[in-house]
Amino acid sequence: MKPLEQLKAMLGKTYENEDGEEYSIELQPGLSDEEINALRQRLPGNFIPAEIEELLRFAGGFEFYAMEEGRFDSLEFGMEDLFPHAIQLCGDGFGNFWIVDINASGEWGPVYYVCHDPAVLVKHSNNLAEFIAHLDEYGRLLEKSHLDQVHEKIVFDIWETKNGIMEQYEKDPGFPPEFIRTLPKLFMIADLTNAPNGAGFAWGKYGPNTRIIRFEDKPVWVVEKKVKQGFLHWLFHRQK
Repeated sequence: MKPLEQLKAMLGKTYENEDGEEYSIELQPGLSDEEINALRQRLPGNFIPAEIEELLRFAGGFEFYAMEEGRFDSLEFGMEDLFPHAIQLCGDGFGNFWIVDINASGEWGPVYYVCHDPAVLVKHSNNLAEFIAHLDEYGRLLEKSHLDQVHEKIVFDIWETKNGIMEQYEKDPGFPPEFIRTLPKLFMIADLTNAPNGAGFAWGKYGPNTRIIRFEDKPVWVVEKKVKQGFLHWLFHRQK
């Protein structure tokens, strides 16, 4: 199902929050030709996929319970080391965001949940249409929904148990030599290629100034691994 079809499927539905209060999804006005062309000029390849342009003409964004205002045209998301090109769909009100990854050709890819506390990245949905379906599911199922599980449980599981899918660099990852030369001495690799929804990694496990390098526009990230130095190392360098 296309994003617009999925969004239209939510119209007219009534949901109920934890307090028994009813609500529905509310849409923001669609974009004009001028607004779409202005957005196109800011995207890779000056390209907007046909199904995305169709969605943008119908609705520029949405309002849905428990989330900040959602937008389908917001390029305000930072963290270019993780996502050089992304649409910031919506936030949870606590500084965490759902974003759409856009590749170098301008194609819109998976939706990721980027959390800062804990500092974890999760593949949330395979595409924008599925993310909209996950919104609908959240409205119907609340804490039993995929969205709630990612937001309330999976991010903490990734942070506390295994750093997600990050693996120590111990074998040749197949990176070209010129890319290898740009990497830190010690690093972990997070590869979400063909990963299922709910997979992710702890991008901030080694502190706030950790280097993160995206490999081309693939769902592969190199995360600098910082090793704590012992007392003797500190003492030796202090006396030099």
